[in-house]
Amino acid sequence: MKKLILSLFMASALMACNQTNKKTVVVTTDGSDIRYEKDSYDFGKIKQGEKVSHRFTFTNTGKSPLIITNATASCGCTTPIWPKKPVMPGDTASIAVTFNSAGKSGLQDKLITVTANSQPPQSIVHLIGEVLTK
Repeated sequence: MKKLILSLFMASALMACNQTNKKTVVVTTDGSDIRYEKDSYDFGKIKQGEKVSHRFTFTNTGKSPLIITNATASCGCTTPIWPKKPVMPGDTASIAVTFNSAGKSGLQDKLITVTANSQPPQSIVHLIGEVLTK
């Protein structure tokens, strides 16, 4: 009985040590700032070989023009297309992403890393879903 109580106490102590206080940090600058309408899109279930496209809409909430210099996907099956012209403060634009499920199966989480003159300089959006084999 003592061993059981001691084990429960130790487990509780370990869980308490692993918990952290999460605080939101807001960085304000006079530069550009990218804010996504939604930073993830769940395309649900699709059949292997199908393509899925989605637009991640964002707004430049900063005070300077937003310039996206690159957008890269976590694998070659996902292709991002981003605006090449600066997005002025207060303006909205989008990044088009296409996922080709050929040769894929199971749960998918494709990361698209967007690099811009924003704070922070990189942001990530997710394209998630499940590919069913034929």
